[in-house]
Amino acid sequence: MIRLLLVTPYRKSLLELASAMEKYDDVELTWTESGQKALDMLSETSMDLVVTDKELGDMTGLEFAEKLLRVNPMINSAVLSSLPSHEFHEASEGLGVLAQLPLRPAKADAENLLKGLKNLKNLTAGITIGDKDPGP
Repeated sequence: MIRLLLVTPYRKSLLELASAMEKYDDVELTWTESGQKALDMLSETSMDLVVTDKELGDMTGLEFAEKLLRVNPMINSAVLSSLPSHEFHEASEGLGVLAQLPLRPAKADAENLLKGLKNLKNLTAGITIGDKDPGP
C-alpha cells in the first residue's frame, strides 16, 4: 500500500491528480488543508509521499518541505511550483523533494509520480537499518 498525503487549502488544484491516483487499489489518499496540520499528522504517522500546493496558507510548499525534514526525513515530497525547473532545483536543493509538479497536476503527472515512487520503494525494499551484523 502506498500512503499519500495531499496538502492544500485549494482542493480543486489537486483534484485531477487525486482522481488519477484513486484509481489504483494500492494507493490510499489523505487530505489536509494546512502545512502545520500536515506536520502534526506526520509527527504521529508516516506516509510514503506528501504532495503540497505552492501556497498552504500558513507557509509555502518549499517551507513545508524544509520543516518536514525535521519531522521525518524519510518521507518523500512533491511540490507544486511555477518556477522554471533550474530555479526550483536551486530553491529545493537539500530539502529531499522528489518532484516538482505543475500548479494543476494532471493524470500523466500522477502516473509519473507513482511510477517514480514505486521504483524508489523497490530500490529501498531490501535495505535494513540497525545493528544487524551483515556477516562475513
